Amino acid sequence: MVYLFSVDTFLATTYSLFVVGSTSLVGSFSYFKNGFVDSKTALFFGIPSIIAVFLTRHYILPAIPEHVMKIGDFELSRSILLMVFFAGLMIFASYSMIKKDKKESAAITKPANIIPIIAQGLIVGVITGLIGAGGGFLIIPALVNLLKLPIKTAIGTSLIIIAVNSLMGFGFSLGYFPIDWQFLLTVTLFAVAGIFIGMYLSTKIDAKKLKPAFGWFVLVMGIYILIKETILK
Repeated sequence: MVYLFSVDTFLATTYSLFVVGSTSLVGSFSYFKNGFVDSKTALFFGIPSIIAVFLTRHYILPAIPEHVMKIGDFELSRSILLMVFFAGLMIFASYSMIKKDKKESAAITKPANIIPIIAQGLIVGVITGLIGAGGGFLIIPALVNLLKLPIKTAIGTSLIIIAVNSLMGFGFSLGYFPIDWQFLLTVTLFAVAGIFIGMYLSTKIDAKKLKPAFGWFVLVMGIYILIKETILK
């Protein structure tokens, strides 16, 4: 949105919420149909996330000043701050994609302590509200490690959470900017088409090779954004 279409960063996060929410919703259908969605967990994890998205979009994001600080000749603007934060998350996410997966545990018993899950939901909600990213790389480990869900159920459940969080976040943002619906729906249509292409390719390409390859791509993009927003400014 920012680099290819020159959309304002704040508006780009709003558009991203709609695109991410729509594609996640479409992607979740097959998981839901095959029984790989834990509805109770989605609700349990999702409520704190939705609350955090609402608070972030209405209070935290608008409270960030347009000009955050100035260090010498470098001025840290809100746009740069959000992009650097996004780049940092991309680099963090790339590590989980590149590293070798550990053997999945067979245990599915949920722990009694719900505090870590609520905290994780709040963190994901803040991230979704700030940069328009779904936070799947945070949700899936939380569902697998804290709630002990099987990986396929964790993925399906995370897609539902991301879809609800993102679309609710988009709804919370309406009124701040005029929405170019033609542009937004066009981008969303291509993104949804990409979902089906990706689902087809996933049956042809070994996931063990595809995941780290994408991880390296995300890492390179994260580093590029950091350099572009700081050193090249």
